[in-house]
Amino acid sequence: MNTVYAATFRTAHLQTTLESGAEFERKRAMARSESSPIKIILGSSSMARKEILAEMGYEFTVVTAEIDEKSIRKDKPEDLVMALAEAKAEAIRSRLQSAGQLNPTTLLITADTVVVYKGSIREKPSSKEEAREFIKGYSGSHAEVVGSVLISNLKTGIRKGGWDRAEVYFHDIPDEVIDNLIEEGITFNVAGGLMLEHPLTLPFVEAVVGATDTVMGLSKALTEKLIWEAQQQ
Repeated sequence: MNTVYAATFRTAHLQTTLESGAEFERKRAMARSESSPIKIILGSSSMARKEILAEMGYEFTVVTAEIDEKSIRKDKPEDLVMALAEAKAEAIRSRLQSAGQLNPTTLLITADTVVVYKGSIREKPSSKEEAREFIKGYSGSHAEVVGSVLISNLKTGIRKGGWDRAEVYFHDIPDEVIDNLIEEGITFNVAGGLMLEHPLTLPFVEAVVGATDTVMGLSKALTEKLIWEAQQQ
């Protein structure tokens, strides 16, 4: 058991993990962005993704993609999140072009996240019943999160993408907590109904194997890598 959790973030340290390193990331990214005229569009309305990108020190605008995510199906979670990120990028690029707002000095960031539980891909729950089924399944168990990031250089047409994964282990989650999460409605806005950083959820997270920002929707390390690659000629 110790070997499995050697690189995990314990519950007591999860909040610290979310905050630690943020100042370093911010200073590093700000130093780089000050010398670069590049503009960034985040193609997501996700509050967590906006917070993560801001922590990294980037200034950005938000443009959402109006696509039918359910119409895009893949058997593998990695293929699905990449296909959805690409579809979002194309929808936003086309909309900006049609509106005459396609700035060539722009990087567009799109992303998608799914939860995999016992081999089944879970996206955003569509009903209270489904949300309850999702969260009760995690209680005393674990789930895998797979998240993609796609960077589109609107000047060169270069696209660089990739995906990351993390595992989340849970203590038993009381029914009362599950009821409160569902009534609050936040579970319907996140993949698998799983919002790691929520104050009702956090006390019942035993460990995370991987990066917490991947679980939250945007891997910092992967995003930084792809932003750099997308600017290379």
